[in-house]
Amino acid sequence: MKKHVINFLSGFEKENIGETFPLGYCLPVYHCVSDESLPHLKNIIPYKNTRQFVQDLDFLARHFQFVNWDEFKEFVNGSFQPQKKIALLTFDDGLREFYDTVMPILERKGIYAINFINPAFIDNTGLMFRCKASLLAEKVKSDKNIHPDLFSILPSKEDPVRQILKTGYLKQSLLNRLAELLEIDFNEFLRKHQPYMTLGQLKGAAQKGFGISSHSWDHPLYHELSVGKQLETTGKTFGYLKQHGFLYESFAFPFTDFGVKKDFFDQMFQNEEVFCTFGCAGIKLDSVERNFQRIPMENGEPAETILKKEMAYFRLKKLLNKNKIERL
Repeated sequence: MKKHVINFLSGFEKENIGETFPLGYCLPVYHCVSDESLPHLKNIIPYKNTRQFVQDLDFLARHFQFVNWDEFKEFVNGSFQPQKKIALLTFDDGLREFYDTVMPILERKGIYAINFINPAFIDNTGLMFRCKASLLAEKVKSDKNIHPDLFSILPSKEDPVRQILKTGYLKQSLLNRLAELLEIDFNEFLRKHQPYMTLGQLKGAAQKGFGISSHSWDHPLYHELSVGKQLETTGKTFGYLKQHGFLYESFAFPFTDFGVKKDFFDQMFQNEEVFCTFGCAGIKLDSVERNFQRIPMENGEPAETILKKEMAYFRLKKLLNKNKIERL
């Protein structure tokens, strides 16, 4: 029902989105751009191909002014006056396609982007648990017969692919057991496919002017962690970024900031070096003024459709006084 209402209301959004956009900033977030079928991503992220990504960029450039990190900070502080509403392009997870595919496109177009990374996976020394789940799901889908011992590991007799893809951060040991059963070697996959950027590539991206910042150490779901653990994984990542000369002024929550308490932000911003944090709840305000919500751009739709739906939903929630996240 909600989707039908938003689809209907989005039809009333005007064509000049840059003028009617409800905030002064637009924060799109992507993970990957590729023309290939990537087994570690295809079951978890409907990433765009290069043509679709370029179309998104061209649309955004018509309606917004792309800015770099310093300009974004100046805008927030009130010392930068753009000609149009601004857009800060963001990527998550430090995937290799950012270096191989995205950066050449952005360099040609003169567009800055910041990539929020997990140090645990740099140099392909580890694989994020959701990527493991995607590989396992692909294996199960491709096998003609289900392994007889599969359900001795899974929690129930339900659809095994669905169960695998639902497996969370705190239960990722289950994925390692399944990999052994299904004869999938995650370390061999990392060596062969190199899904993440190396430290050298990250430094190369930074030297070309792109931002490299924090996305936690190994991509947990934050509301599942205690505040102490939240601060620990965040602080550990800041230390790594500072050690290698990357951007340690910002932090983007892995997955979502849903359920993260005010106490985390209060302690986080005691570090005066931290300028802001980012969630990904779409167009939405936040009671924590320096926590900015980004717009997920990988749902199978073009940027124009995504933004119009987000704008319609924002206006609807504004009428209900629910367009602002309140932290307790």
